[in-house]
Amino acid sequence: MDAAISAAHEAPPAVVLVSAGASHSVALLAGNVLCTWGRGEDGQLGHGDAEDRLVPTVITGFEAPGITSVICGADHTTAYSEDEHQVYSWGWGDFGRLGHGNSTDVFTPQPVKALQGIKIKQLACGDSHCLAVTMAGEVLSWGRNQNGQLGLGTTEDSLLPQTIQAFEGISVKMIAAGAEHTAAVTEDGEIYGWGWGRYGNLGLGDRNDRLVPEKVSSVEGEKMVLVACGWRHTITVSSSGSLYTYGWSKYGQLGHGDFEDHLVPHKVEALKDSSTSQISGGWRHTMALTSDGKLYGWGWNKFGQVGAGDNADHCSPAQVNFPEEQKVAQVACGWRHTLAFTEKKNVFAWGRGTSGQLGHGEIVDRNTPVIIDALSPDGPGSKKLESSAAIPFAAKIWVSPSERYALVPDEKVAKSGDVSARGNGADASVPENDVKRMRVSS
Repeated sequence: MDAAISAAHEAPPAVVLVSAGASHSVALLAGNVLCTWGRGEDGQLGHGDAEDRLVPTVITGFEAPGITSVICGADHTTAYSEDEHQVYSWGWGDFGRLGHGNSTDVFTPQPVKALQGIKIKQLACGDSHCLAVTMAGEVLSWGRNQNGQLGLGTTEDSLLPQTIQAFEGISVKMIAAGAEHTAAVTEDGEIYGWGWGRYGNLGLGDRNDRLVPEKVSSVEGEKMVLVACGWRHTITVSSSGSLYTYGWSKYGQLGHGDFEDHLVPHKVEALKDSSTSQISGGWRHTMALTSDGKLYGWGWNKFGQVGAGDNADHCSPAQVNFPEEQKVAQVACGWRHTLAFTEKKNVFAWGRGTSGQLGHGEIVDRNTPVIIDALSPDGPGSKKLESSAAIPFAAKIWVSPSERYALVPDEKVAKSGDVSARGNGADASVPENDVKRMRVSS
């Protein structure tokens, strides 16, 4: 690891993948180097403390070999070592979302012992729950389950990974996790949805919750190959490259040119002439990458997270422009910010920057892509990749949750039973006794 860090200082490292959470970001670099930045209050950065980082910072002391996947939840992070067949997790531990058998916050990467030795195809993290697809096509889930998002047939939280029995005999290809709902695509191209369904985000034609996975009616005879979830909406791509969205659209996050919810998958006509190759869902915005390397964004844009150069909400796809018309290789949505890296291996970030999640060394919002100097060959070179001075796990900093609770900005928490039937009304995002822990400032 030390050699990798030294090399990273000498030359910009090659980025393998990026991921984004509520207010933090992560990048996996060539040479098995993992770096994180942004909000660190809950340990989600993995540096052994609760400090924010304004620039990408290498996690020191994490020696797991062969890391192939790193995925952010809202306030936690997971990684997978292919060499060890081991999942690691760290960050906010409430509701068992870390899979360690308890609800303790963890400030450095720790192995999920229940998954030791299991070959994992894919990990997915929602707000408070996680899932893993095995190489055999089985699905395990753990964490928060108040709306059945774990697919286990109950509403009981799970502190440890459990197999979703409803998929017995069905080979799952890919999963995606939203706030309290989950979606899956099978190897046969079928879509399934379960969990919280108030805005039609399960795609099942109604607004009801589901405690176990239920198959979505076939869409124009097409087989699906990709799926992603936003906070209250779902995105899927067919084998022909057609893009479909459904669920909540109060901010235009479905991309259909209006602000109407859809209870079943609906094609995004604005991109019908493009082949979509990758998708990502934010809290209330959506990003789609086409096969020719063009990036489009739409939805809630208060902080510029769509990347279109303004702060107005977009109900139709808007192309995101990059210097020298660089083609995009990967995109990842956080709650209020977005990350992308290009074929030239330059990493860009835009949107909300209040916790340093953009990695630019400042806490300024951006409404167009701005290069992350420390991770990019074309960066001006003024910022180098930093390394954390890891604190021993026994000396981790822990802050009582009661001292960290605050309402989500701009959200009206409805009284019990007072929930709008339409996504274009009041946003009752969480029960009143379960407010999200966020900084008071928006």
